[in-house]
Amino acid sequence: MASSGIDLSAATWRKSSFSNGTGGECVEVADGVSGVVPVRDSTRPDGGVVVIGAAAWGPFVAALKHR
Repeated sequence: MASSGIDLSAATWRKSSFSNGTGGECVEVADGVSGVVPVRDSTRPDGGVVVIGAAAWGPFVAALKHR
């Protein structure tokens, strides 16, 4: 159970296409969690999870693409 109170025990995590095998930029997101997008460090899967509202996810990703 994540500290946010959202049960992520059955979450399906996928690694970002920008993650690499050398330990850098290792971000995973969980699909299929209603209303939110859980994000974690793939090198520390038992570590913390940042939970972003689904409505904020699109603008967040768009802002990163324009960097």
